[in-house]
Amino acid sequence: MTRRSRNTSATAVDVLIIGAGVSGISAACHLATRRPGTTFAILEARDSVGGTWSLFRYPGIRSDSDMPTYGFGFKPWTHRQSIADGHLILDYLRDTVTENGLSEHIRLGHRVIEARFDSATGRWTVLAEQGDGRQVRFVARFLFLGTGIYDHRAGYTPDFAGAEDFEGPIVHPQHWPQQLDCTGKRVVVIGSGATAVTLIPALAGRTAHVTMLQRSPSYVFSMPAEDVIANVLNRLFGHERAATLIRRKNIAMTRGIHKACKRAPRTARRLLIGLVRRQLPAHFDVDTHFTPRYNPWDQRLCMVPDGDLFKTIASGRASVVTDRITRFTRTGIDLESGQHLDADVIVTATGFTMSPLGRIHLEVDGRTVDLPAATVYKSMMLSEVPNLAFVIGYTNISWTLKADLVSEHFCRLLDHMDANGFHTVTPSAADPDMPRVPLVDDLSSGYVRRGIDAFPRAGTSGPWSAAMAYELDAERLREGPVQDAALRFTPANPSASGTSELAMATGGRR
Repeated sequence: MTRRSRNTSATAVDVLIIGAGVSGISAACHLATRRPGTTFAILEARDSVGGTWSLFRYPGIRSDSDMPTYGFGFKPWTHRQSIADGHLILDYLRDTVTENGLSEHIRLGHRVIEARFDSATGRWTVLAEQGDGRQVRFVARFLFLGTGIYDHRAGYTPDFAGAEDFEGPIVHPQHWPQQLDCTGKRVVVIGSGATAVTLIPALAGRTAHVTMLQRSPSYVFSMPAEDVIANVLNRLFGHERAATLIRRKNIAMTRGIHKACKRAPRTARRLLIGLVRRQLPAHFDVDTHFTPRYNPWDQRLCMVPDGDLFKTIASGRASVVTDRITRFTRTGIDLESGQHLDADVIVTATGFTMSPLGRIHLEVDGRTVDLPAATVYKSMMLSEVPNLAFVIGYTNISWTLKADLVSEHFCRLLDHMDANGFHTVTPSAADPDMPRVPLVDDLSSGYVRRGIDAFPRAGTSGPWSAAMAYELDAERLREGPVQDAALRFTPANPSASGTSELAMATGGRR
């Protein structure tokens, strides 16, 4: 690895959190409230907090999970919208940072390049690069990776033949140009996932026409933008008291729908497609454009608030074309059917690129950590990697539910280690004869198939399993014991000073 000149001084903390998105903010808040004596810092590669919600700026961006569960368990969601616009979510995250005094702990513009653990000292040394190319070091007892699963530097766009011939802009939603004006233009959005179904109604109001061009359809499910029951409970009991009831209701409903789809896929398929038929004109070809080839929840359901996508199509302001692309042309797109779609702007809502644990180079005692060879422990630690935790949220319910559970268990783990004088904790190697499976194996989505092999794998039994099931994780992370036969604890090395002493020696920088 090529290295530039670096700052020789190091900032020392007990816990170094990577990422100032939902997962990193959750971890920081839990540490600040549950362990007020623990020093921590948050390193964020970008120049703003919020993760996905500060990066994505395409028209209409919104949550595809209900906000009472996507919001943190310690901070009730108070807005009337249950399916919320992106700017509201970003405001919520910024308010959380301010209310919990996290700003002083956040280092923006710090992209982590590598992290090396030394068993002799029981500490991680982390190298980060700032925007001007200057490199800085941090030393920490624990590393907490809240880096998410998407590469923020580039989305996924297939190689389209003739793309260089198209005379208009070709835009990926992950990097939406704020100066792009689609007013009065013909726009083709390539894709059928959550981003595409969000963009269509958002663009339709100002374009000449917008077309959703899909190779194959997805399941699209309409739900109210405002949760009537939640709003009533908030009026009756107030946000703080109602929050628990609303979260339990929404978790039970979402998990119930997911389980029903898995147990009775043919019935669920008929119901979902039937609901689509009711919201579109009688002549609309639902069989072609909204009848997927796969079973419900083999890929994520696309949520649309108040059926806005269907209303836009029914109004004639948008249309759906299901076909394959032959090539881009100077004025649009040629399709295999022989049809040509005229376009002034093409939007490639074709998916994301997965990024395993932020693509940070990890070493333990000079040995590079081979992520695909590692096995996850309780879906939050890695086999044979000491003092490291990470968050990979759920694919079938709100990401934040997992982030909060991992943060809670992480704090309990630190409490246990402090109480027993332990300095390091390492998940012991799983049974080599135990079958291993992809960490995300419940979705057949393209971005998962393209990227999941670069991630750690899960086992099939005990704490090594990684089912996307909130109720199981709540049982083992929130209610289950910290002590486990699969964990190897080591006592503090009397010859090595503690992290707090090291912080004092370096001026207590935090």
